[in-house]
Amino acid sequence: MGRDTVQVTGRLDAGPDQVWAVLRDFCGLWHPWMATIRAERDPRGALVRAFTVTGEDTLYREQLTYFSDSDRVLGYTHLEGIAGCEAYDARVTVSPATGGGSVVGWSAVVRAPSSRLGPICEGTKAVYEAGIAALAGLRGELPAPEPLPAPVPVERMVFDDLPRLALDVTPDRGDGRLCLFLHGIGGARSNWHQQLQAAGSVMRCAALDLRGYGDSTLGPRQSIVDDYCADILRVAEVLGAKRLVLVGLSYGSWIATSFAMRYPEMLDGLVLSGGCTGMSEAGPDEREAFRISREVPLNAGQVPADFAPAVVQVLAGPGASEQTKKRLYDSMAAIPAATYRDALVCFTNPLERFDFGKLTMPVLLMTGEHDRLAPPAEIRGVAGRIWDAAPRPDVRFEVIAGAGHVCNVEEPGPYNRHLTEFLRKLP
Repeated sequence: MGRDTVQVTGRLDAGPDQVWAVLRDFCGLWHPWMATIRAERDPRGALVRAFTVTGEDTLYREQLTYFSDSDRVLGYTHLEGIAGCEAYDARVTVSPATGGGSVVGWSAVVRAPSSRLGPICEGTKAVYEAGIAALAGLRGELPAPEPLPAPVPVERMVFDDLPRLALDVTPDRGDGRLCLFLHGIGGARSNWHQQLQAAGSVMRCAALDLRGYGDSTLGPRQSIVDDYCADILRVAEVLGAKRLVLVGLSYGSWIATSFAMRYPEMLDGLVLSGGCTGMSEAGPDEREAFRISREVPLNAGQVPADFAPAVVQVLAGPGASEQTKKRLYDSMAAIPAATYRDALVCFTNPLERFDFGKLTMPVLLMTGEHDRLAPPAEIRGVAGRIWDAAPRPDVRFEVIAGAGHVCNVEEPGPYNRHLTEFLRKLP
């Protein structure tokens, strides 16, 4: 079995947004060699294009495996049509050119028997060259943002047991699905109110106060991530959910990914905001230093309300309004010292390093443009690792312009559009 890489690059006069507006339509009929094309969805909701080329009867299918509007990148994989092709993973990028215009990079990694590898790669190069030549004469326009749905009602719910768990919940839609939101280490379920109102039009949603936060209580012992996973299972059982989508922010993203490692078969989708791996890839010394530095004020008798102003300065983006900063402050200030310490100890004692090969569900990753704790370069790297490792990846990565760490609170409009678009495609 042979392996080779095809790489074609072209410079165009059109600006990056004009070129990307054409390329981003994965099922658009713009390539000069295509005769017909139609959009399909696989059982997980991944987008597939089925097309024919002029002068052939063969039906080709390719699945979109990676997409980013903010980075102007898409990836796809060949499913059927190319005789003798064992694997074919392609990537298209659009970037600004020095002095104006744009640069399109189109590449593929191909695996095939030696007798077929050369012809496949030669044909692929010709396809890419013809496509870039056609793009030189095209100018697209990015679609206007779709209006967000009307807000749905949200009600409070409490499970009185040990620990007591409090949630905000939208009405049951009767399909056995639940989108569950998990807040960050300095947050609360109230941080997700605007997401519940928007996403509740697509599927039933709930935002959970993690153990010890808000109206939930701590458990009888120091929390570990398996306890949070047990709470997720409990919420699903009580609400009658058979299928889940988890949406996390920072600490909540780490918990959501931990659940995905354990119960991938339960998840229809995974949304990770402002984090993913937590401290799971840090060494023991780094984890210990992180914990100790944040316990210093607690050991001195302070409570989170005392150092909340300093935390907000780190969390907020440069354009955050005073109202937004107050929301972030109020969330942090309301956390009991015992809860904050419990979460710190849990966060700095991860039970595993994640194996992204276990992620069989579609994944959406988002982070704020000005996130100091989970900067775009870091989360972009995680998205790429998931794309590389997942057995059949369906990954989207977006940077929320203008936002800091708690991007869903600072910029709920763009965040909710990405979220609801992701949820609507799921089966």
